[in-house]
Amino acid sequence: MKVVSLNVGLPQDVAWRGRTVRTSIFKSPTGRRLRVRTLNLEGDEQADLSVHGGVDKAVYAYPSEHYAYWRDELPRTPLPFGAFGENLTTEGLRENDLHLGDRLRIGSAEFVVTQPRMPCYKLGVRFDRPDMVQRFLAARRSGFYLAVLCEGDVAAGDPIERTGREPAEPTVADIFGLYTVDAENRDLLRRATESSALPESWRAYFRKRLWDPETT
Repeated sequence: MKVVSLNVGLPQDVAWRGRTVRTSIFKSPTGRRLRVRTLNLEGDEQADLSVHGGVDKAVYAYPSEHYAYWRDELPRTPLPFGAFGENLTTEGLRENDLHLGDRLRIGSAEFVVTQPRMPCYKLGVRFDRPDMVQRFLAARRSGFYLAVLCEGDVAAGDPIERTGREPAEPTVADIFGLYTVDAENRDLLRRATESSALPESWRAYFRKRLWDPETT
């Protein structure tokens, strides 16, 4: 397991569909070794902290293995690493094998898996495709967010060591599935509400889903 590409970007204003959108989804690979801080990577910054960033979403990782799928789906679209707004393009980690609470060491930094990525309309801005959010959800290739347990530094090529596993916790794919193919899975909803590794905002949402099945 390793980091294939390290990608960062700062907020920028983008013209899209007749309006200006401020976004940090445009990331570029870097060959530098960068400092990992509690809230982000050196040279990286979230544009809208009301929905992005924070300690539970400090770093976004996306499996490099998913790029083959997207190259088939979007054959005329350039897809350099970082295209999905990820900070870490990884090799050897997949959503169905990563549990919430799993711990990773990359370079001199340590991380914990917190949640899948749920796309917003800015993914459509990045690809200039209004249907991109729906495509992303249907593909079930979410990537995953990491919280920083120990600050350090990382670089492309660094090995990824899994230093702790939480097999009793739901996987990243399980949580993503509660929004798609497993939306009615009440056993999984209960597991999600009881997960100590899942951020409280998610657990509160899933508790509401349990009490009121009409909630979406």
